[in-house]
Amino acid sequence: MARKALVIAPGRGTYTKTELGYLNKHRPRHQVFVDALDARLAARGALTVSALDHATKFSPATHTPGENASTLIYACSAVDFLAIDRDRYEIVAVTGNSMGWYTALWCGGALDDSAGFDLVHTMGSMMKAGVIGGQLVYPIVGEDWRLDPERLGAVQRAFSSLASVDGAEAYISIRFGGYVVIGGNQVGLSYLMKALPKVDDDRYPFQLVNHAAFHTPLLRETSERAFSLLGTELFQKPRYPLVDGRGMIWQPYSTDVEALREYTLGHQVYAQYDFCAAVGVALKEFAPDCMILLGPGSSSGGALGQILVENRWFGINSKAEFQKRQESDPVLFAMGREDQLCQVANL
Repeated sequence: MARKALVIAPGRGTYTKTELGYLNKHRPRHQVFVDALDARLAARGALTVSALDHATKFSPATHTPGENASTLIYACSAVDFLAIDRDRYEIVAVTGNSMGWYTALWCGGALDDSAGFDLVHTMGSMMKAGVIGGQLVYPIVGEDWRLDPERLGAVQRAFSSLASVDGAEAYISIRFGGYVVIGGNQVGLSYLMKALPKVDDDRYPFQLVNHAAFHTPLLRETSERAFSLLGTELFQKPRYPLVDGRGMIWQPYSTDVEALREYTLGHQVYAQYDFCAAVGVALKEFAPDCMILLGPGSSSGGALGQILVENRWFGINSKAEFQKRQESDPVLFAMGREDQLCQVANL
């Protein structure tokens, strides 16, 4: 009997030097999809995903800008999605984190191959003329993955004091498991980098490279541009239920296509993306037996484990219990990990 699976698409930042060559390694059975994607990129005068993935060395200047990173990550995730063994896994819903929402729309059938490319590459290229603002990451859980009141309080105090800083703007842009991603202008982010206590061996807070202040009001103009470039004809009713960054469910037969476009190019761009709500709602509404995290990489796995702890799902209420469950009866399969890929993919 097939296991019910929630499929999750990762966002930006998941293709790093460790993932170089990921697409080439995982794509042989889906070469037609990759070739078509390369052709569309070449037609726009952009670097192809094959060229990016085949590079001899990972280059932040080449691999991290949105116009390249977004389409490359989308390609990796899409190929992984195509590889899921449908005899062993019944997909009951699809969601994603931030840029992963665009991939989720394709996985869920709300976009065809051409529309998926148009949406991902257009949105990924919005910062080509200059990145608007930035994002930093800060943890609000402790080593056990439970909410740490002190860390949460530190974030709240930093935001309260930010109000007195001239020209500073910052917002919680993404709730990402046990982390908050903060988007803002550089004045605001620079202040918060100093105001937030350093934690986890001084690793946090840290600012993400080449990430704009998506999911904040700073991107309202970007949203307006997106509406002018991407029409309703790109969207269609999904094949699988989709759970967005508010926790709203888009069902195959009842989805209003225009409303789906309005959310994707509007709220999803300039308002908070609540990945915790997206996954939490999907768990409670569809009761999957497991979660499948698409590649590249597996860096979102920790956030998903933290969301399980937050919801006490599968009886998991700490990092140690999550790790123990993963060893005996896994509930999360990250396709970016070779040991878990073989348990999910039809290779």
